[in-house]
Amino acid sequence: MIYLSVESLSKHYLTTEGREKFLFQDISFGIEQGQKIALVGINGSGKSTLMKIIAGHEVADSGEVVLSQGVQMAYAEQQPQFGSADTIISFIYDSNDPTLALLKEYRRLLHHNPANEQLADLIQQIDSRHAWDYESQIEQILGQLGIYDLDQPVARLSGGQRKRVALAKALIEKPDLLILDEPTNHLDLATIEWLENYLSAQNMALLLVTHDRYFLERVTNQIIELDQGQIFRYQGNYAYFLEKKAERIAQQQASVDKAQNLLRKELDWMRRQPKARGTKAKYRVEAFYDLQDQASQKVDQATTELSMQGRRQGKKILEIEHLRKSYDGKSIIEDFSYVFRRKDRVGIIGPNGSGKTTFLNLITQQLEPEKGTIELGSTTAFGYYTQQEITFSDDQRMIDVVKEVAEVIDIGRGQVITASQLLQRFQFPTDMHYQRVQDLSGGEKRRLQLLRVLMQNPNFLILDEPTNDLDLITLNILEDFLLQFDGCLILVTHDRYFMDRLVDHLFVFHQDSGLIRDFPGNYTDYRSIKSDSSTPDSRKKTDSQSLPKEKNSPAKTENTKSRKPSYREKREYEQLEQEITQLEETKENLTTQLAELSSTTQPDHQALTETSQQIQQVTEEINTKTDRWLELAERMEQS
Repeated sequence: MIYLSVESLSKHYLTTEGREKFLFQDISFGIEQGQKIALVGINGSGKSTLMKIIAGHEVADSGEVVLSQGVQMAYAEQQPQFGSADTIISFIYDSNDPTLALLKEYRRLLHHNPANEQLADLIQQIDSRHAWDYESQIEQILGQLGIYDLDQPVARLSGGQRKRVALAKALIEKPDLLILDEPTNHLDLATIEWLENYLSAQNMALLLVTHDRYFLERVTNQIIELDQGQIFRYQGNYAYFLEKKAERIAQQQASVDKAQNLLRKELDWMRRQPKARGTKAKYRVEAFYDLQDQASQKVDQATTELSMQGRRQGKKILEIEHLRKSYDGKSIIEDFSYVFRRKDRVGIIGPNGSGKTTFLNLITQQLEPEKGTIELGSTTAFGYYTQQEITFSDDQRMIDVVKEVAEVIDIGRGQVITASQLLQRFQFPTDMHYQRVQDLSGGEKRRLQLLRVLMQNPNFLILDEPTNDLDLITLNILEDFLLQFDGCLILVTHDRYFMDRLVDHLFVFHQDSGLIRDFPGNYTDYRSIKSDSSTPDSRKKTDSQSLPKEKNSPAKTENTKSRKPSYREKREYEQLEQEITQLEETKENLTTQLAELSSTTQPDHQALTETSQQIQQVTEEINTKTDRWLELAERMEQS
């Protein structure tokens, strides 16, 4: 069944200079039941605009979007809009769904007038609709997204919190078609993994924009690429998309090369003919202009490299001794020590609010510690990319923003490049260089901000969520640059693929204790053992410059020195390991089966529903057994 059709859609806008810029022209595609589609393309290609048009938040220049009768659609945008008087609960329960309306009224009466006679009648109606299970699912979704104080005004929330509230509402509505624009932004890693599993198990159509490549690989079964105003569709996940896109570009380049060769011959013919067009073969003149259009096509090969000359580092880089910081009596960082060495590459992970950004502001000396010392080497030069966007003047042009830092940049080996050349290397074509910053998309502004940080030639890079709003091409360029970067790197990111490629070890932040533990490996290594509490003894440091020993950790209490595990518990621990492995294999097989069922031309909807329910049951069983396994693992470690 086709849920939604996009027919001959076009959209353009006028820049502040009055120039016409087309985002896309005459594009068409459809979304069917069970399809999970990723929309990809470079920043500024029109992905968010296309989603807003589909959701009815913007109007196209021409064409139409048709939603099939009876199909329910929900949309969570990048920057959701709220009413000035909205609370979290009023926003989430603001729906045409009659069950949600009942639950909303029940909460209102229970909170304001629990003795009201209407309450009994309302409970009876909720019972008849079996809506208590629905309320439980709502609470589970809100809890997984870290939303607890439902009476809190939305106006007091941060941008990231607002995004989670909008995402929660879209999930709670359980639509037939769900549209998500960068859903993983502002989520911590554990929440992203929960969302990934949730969307994989749901029997709904999905259209999403995301830069998270693991998310793309595991959730989607089709990819639509928006490139130079055209649509290209790929039946497969991210790995398949990369392979087929490379083939498409090679074929397109061959066609352009052939057209250019023919154009040279035709141009010679055109010049040799009489000037009066009527004396020339009309069909050949028309073919010449068609050939000229084809030969002038741009082929996006995405092979741009970014390189710069980093400053030399001395022997002393950054030394942290017994660092402490707290807010309102709550410990954020407790007795942390570490000495950075040359080419140290550290990833930072932890739940939202655990102190990651506070830690970065401390070591860059934007905050003062309560106790402890932070000593910088004389040659250490930070490059700090923050989550907060730099505000540019509305009348600034892109080239001027770059020239504020430098007009010429040293890229090493005696070579320099101009600001204009650097912009081209960062996927800003020449015709954009004098464009005003206010005309850029959100992703293009973030890319420009990142470029300004890199071009300062730091030897110690600190990147706080650099992947937010960046397109996949820019991420690949940035990754290649960082792999060759000779300085130190601290990386905070929810992009697991990005972190896996770039870091050698992790600082793991614990929200309640202020403890920071050093884990020797990347994020996938860390997740393979489920939790830092089950990490083997090899993680303990013998170097006096590393983290404090576990016995000095404030999180360690006498209660953790529990009795030795019994023989029965040891057997249970071993059996759980085997059972969890088998369950994960079962889940992977079911997920593959669901993708195959969804991709058929006439999917079996009953089978889709049953498979989705099986995945959800297996996921819950894995979580339950994993919790018990972690409890026993900690006891084994202490014995």
